[in-house]
Amino acid sequence: MKKNTISDILNAKGREKLAMITAYDALFSKIFDPLVDMILIGDSLNMSFGGHKDTLCLTPDQMIYHASVVANSSKHALVVADMPFGTTIDEKTTLKNAIRLYKESGVDAVKIEGDKRIAPIIRRLSDEGIAVMGHIGLRPQLSRFEGGYKIKGRKQGEMEKMLEDAYAIESAGAFSLVIEGTLSKIATKITKEISIPTIGIGSGVDTDGQVLVWSDMLGFFDEFKPKFVKAYLNGAELTRNAVKTYVDEVKSNKFPSKEFEYSE
Repeated sequence: MKKNTISDILNAKGREKLAMITAYDALFSKIFDPLVDMILIGDSLNMSFGGHKDTLCLTPDQMIYHASVVANSSKHALVVADMPFGTTIDEKTTLKNAIRLYKESGVDAVKIEGDKRIAPIIRRLSDEGIAVMGHIGLRPQLSRFEGGYKIKGRKQGEMEKMLEDAYAIESAGAFSLVIEGTLSKIATKITKEISIPTIGIGSGVDTDGQVLVWSDMLGFFDEFKPKFVKAYLNGAELTRNAVKTYVDEVKSNKFPSKEFEYSE
């Protein structure tokens, strides 16, 4: 199966929708890889995989580890890794951290949360041959600062600001743009206005593609469910039922039966 490239993603705009999903390990990336266009090693792994309340304490070493196993096991999808919180504070710091992530993990691109102020950083990384996906709208790395996860576009002037952000990120050389937690009419307008693909999450159907966290869309994370998440499987319940059956069979001496034993 052909490996997706940055050009393939750019050329998809206006032609076909792009499907993206998160993965954090080789097991699930191998399952997802033949089916999706892109895989994201999101800093969401700090919550769904690490059990933390937000994404902020994820370290560069942790991201490199997870990104490397996903990149190594993905033969078709374009692989993108989040730049963790605190690694993009200025141009010099971002370049150093992005080069390390790019070299040590083998991912195809990095994703950076930020508004138009990160445009010079994106331009510098692009000049150095590092592909960048932008991320505007609801930015999880601001969750503590903003007092939670706030939907964007409801306040006066937010549409104009987000358009400015999108234009700046596009002009700086980003190959695509995530729009998260934003009123659908704004995401639709941005998608029509810029030439690079937009990837929505909680931003309506009119973006050029969609991304979901795998444990959300497969129903494994059931502590709460955001409004935008559609669960395509009740994974947590199915897994609990299977483990309960296993435990019952062990305790009742039904497992292992003769068919699971080695004979002479």
